[in-house]
Amino acid sequence: MVSSEVVVQNSVGLHARPATFFIQRANEFKSSIWVEKDERRVNAKSLLGVLSLGIVKGTQISIIADGSDEEEAVKTLVDLIDSNFSE
Repeated sequence: MVSSEVVVQNSVGLHARPATFFIQRANEFKSSIWVEKDERRVNAKSLLGVLSLGIVKGTQISIIADGSDEEEAVKTLVDLIDSNFSE
């Protein structure tokens, strides 16, 4: 199991379009992936789950993966958030 913390810095947080990009990338991996905020953990491959966390600009989240490609999954998703979803 691998995890990494990241602060969401894009203007709308992890909502609507950025959340869709995030979930599409998460679904490219075989590993189970979760997003955790304030001790609530949701499936990173679920749009409703990710949106339910209400992640806004400045929110610190953890990305957790468990499986055969866990390290690559966490790195890719952290990089996506760090790039502000290429905004």
